[in-house]
Parts: sequence; C-alpha cells; structure tokens
Amino acid sequence: MKLLEKFPKTIKKYNEAIVAFALAVAAAAFIKLPTLFGISLGQNESFYLRNMSLFVLPLLTGYFIWKRRPDTRILPWIALVFIAAGIFANVYAFDRQSDTELLLALHLPITLWLVVGIAYTGGRWSQVGRRMDFIRFSGELFIYYVLIGLGGGVLTLFMALIFNTIAIDIEPFFESWLLPCGAVGAVIIAAWLVELKQDIVESLASMLARLFTPLFTIVLITFLGTLLWTGRGLEIERDVLIAFDMLLIVVLGLLLYSISARAPNSSPGVFDVVQIVLVISALTADVVALWAIAERITELGFTPNRVVALGLNVILLVNLVWSARLYIRFLQGKGSFSDIEKWQTDYLLVYAVWAAIVVIVIPPLFGFV
Repeated sequence: MKLLEKFPKTIKKYNEAIVAFALAVAAAAFIKLPTLFGISLGQNESFYLRNMSLFVLPLLTGYFIWKRRPDTRILPWIALVFIAAGIFANVYAFDRQSDTELLLALHLPITLWLVVGIAYTGGRWSQVGRRMDFIRFSGELFIYYVLIGLGGGVLTLFMALIFNTIAIDIEPFFESWLLPCGAVGAVIIAAWLVELKQDIVESLASMLARLFTPLFTIVLITFLGTLLWTGRGLEIERDVLIAFDMLLIVVLGLLLYSISARAPNSSPGVFDVVQIVLVISALTADVVALWAIAERITELGFTPNRVVALGLNVILLVNLVWSARLYIRFLQGKGSFSDIEKWQTDYLLVYAVWAAIVVIVIPPLFGFV
C-alpha cells in the first residue's frame, strides 16, 4: 500500500529528471548552434560573451514554467523580455575591446535572473515568502554549480592524463565542446538538484552562510582599520574597482542568504549582532569607494566603468543604510524581522532595473566604446 502511495511521487521525480536532462542537452546544443553559421567560439568570443545567458536562462525559465504552471497571461511578457534581451545583446556595434560590451555582458544576466525568479515563484512574485524562496534557491544553485564545476575540473584533469598516455591532446575538445556545453548544461542540472535535494542543500547553504559571514566581517573591519591607520586612499583603477565592488556584492549576497535562511519568528541572537556589524562595515567601505570614485571622476571625467560603478555603489549605499536601520530597530525590539525580509526582496527589482539601464542605455551613451 505504501509502495502504491509513493508511486506517483516517484513518477514525478523521474519526469522532472528527464525534463531537466533534456533541457541541459538543449542548452549544450544551443551554444553550439552558432557554429553552423560560421560563428565559432574561438573567433567570436564577444558574441558568446554577450549571449551566454541567453543560451541557458530561457531554458531554465521554461523548466520552472513547466514545473510551477503559472498563469498563462505572464508567458507573453516573459517571452518579450527574452526577445528584447536578444535584440539588445546583438544590435549594438561595439568597438573592439569595448568596456560597454563587457558591462552589457555582465549586467544582462542580472536582469534576466529576475525573469527566472518570476517563473520560479509561479508568477507569485508579489509574495515576500516566494521571493525569499527564490533567494534561497539562488544561493543553493550557486553552491551546486560550484560543486559540479569542481567535479568537472577533476574529470577533465583525469581525461587529460589518460589520453596523454596515448599521445592524444584533448585540449581542443575541451575548449570547443566540454567547457561551453558543460557550463550551460550544468546550470539546468544544478537547478534540478536543488529542487530534488532542497532540505539537504538548505542545511549546507545555511551553514556556509553562518561560517563566512563573520569571516567577511573580520576582513572588512581589518581593511577599514588598515585604511584608517595608514591614511592611504583607495586607488580606483579598473581592476581594483571591479574587485572591490565584487567584494561588496558578495557581502550583500551573504546578507541576503543569511536573512533567507533565518527563522523569521525567532528572537534576536548573537548572529544578528554579527549581521549588523557586517552591514555597517560594508556601508562604511561603500562610502569609501564612493568617495574614491567621485575623486576619480572629478580628476579624469566620466567613463562607462566609472558611471556604472558610481550607480552600483549608490544603489548598494541605499540598501545598506536602510538595512542597517531596520536591523537596529529589530535588535531593539522596535521592528519585526519581516520588515528586513520585505525590504531586501523589494530591492531585487532595483538591481534588475539598474542592470537593464546598463544594458540598454550605457552603450549608446558612450558610443559603444
């Protein structure tokens, strides 16, 4: 009798596995499709850079549409966003080694990730709980993707070793087939695994968030203390600027995931104090970065990278200021944790809109340089 009760669930899991693997194969096929038109990966890196997210995110969105069965009225809008993304990714005539092309390639997936989120929530994006579920899913997907990537790296190394013993170089196969096909296909497989093993991954992801939050807090405090002690200014060169903003984004990601993994009805604890210290440290670091960017713009003028960095840091500043306020109120017993959840999930739209502005407006504004 129990076997019969489990049978529909087993069939459902097999169906999900079949769909996920079929979509992973489709993503691998899509990324090789341009080669039929003479657009090879080795000779057209900029094309693949701009379109990488379009090879996989529409399929991932399709997976969640198939699984969640959202209201069909949102489907034309989802399709329209992906069509528009494809147009803007390919219509601009960028200069060689264009900064605006790189900015488009980095920000297009951010905008499209919101569309994935709408599909993931089954069209119920307005519900805070569903948005928090999507944040949890995003963190867990990242963990699984990294693990798959590490496993793929070990597999590739093993392949290279054994084929070298018979004097066959697999590097061309790796660069042309295994790496690009595996990179896009693994996104679908990782998403399926998160859905399949959600409880296990949730526990792992929560543990990692609790481990790295105090470590990043220590790093930021040490950095700010060293900056104050030495009296040195922040040198905002392109690579330094990207690295510094990446650090702030990682910190924000830790904050988001820690919030999503916390029981909303539990009382304030030691980890919440660590969180507020992290927020205030990140806020201070962001102010330092903004000051350095403003000085750079005053001295050398506007460039695409500086404008985007300025906008990103202003957006992060607003988020961190209000997050600090809400967290302090929560620790004082004057506010609820749900206020923090709502603020962070509402703010996801701001990131997506800013990323869309970078994709659509910044390249023509700076002449596609």
